[in-house]
Amino acid sequence: MPTVSMTVNGKSVSAEVEPRTLLVQYLRESLGMTGTHVGCDTSQCGACVVHVNGESLKSCTMLAAQAEGADVTTIEGLADGDVLHPMQEAFRENHGLQCGFCTPGMVMSALDLVQKNPDPSEQEVREWLEGNLCRCTGYHNIVKSILAGAQALRG
Repeated sequence: MPTVSMTVNGKSVSAEVEPRTLLVQYLRESLGMTGTHVGCDTSQCGACVVHVNGESLKSCTMLAAQAEGADVTTIEGLADGDVLHPMQEAFRENHGLQCGFCTPGMVMSALDLVQKNPDPSEQEVREWLEGNLCRCTGYHNIVKSILAGAQALRG
């Protein structure tokens, strides 16, 4: 089996993986990063979104071997100990979650949007989230959370 090495949440990791191992499987099963969720197995829901080299990516669409040498950030890499990242705090404050299953993917997608556009409109947020499904909240509070998180990050 080939060995794959990458940086995950600032730490160097390396493991032998079967060539067909998806990045989401590697993160969850080999590294215990269970905040990255598997929701659909078809890249439709966005629950598995992580950042690879600073870009949001559905980790069920990438082989672990393709992330060789990459810098990967998962939802677990955002908080600073017990202090939530401003986007996570915005989701908490604005009730942008219900069951929480989609939340990690939503937060990771939102951070990519805000990195590209620090002051998105409501319409831009809604369009950005087209690849992320939530079956609980109806998106209103998720959009509100992302706008509040963007504002917090702008200072």
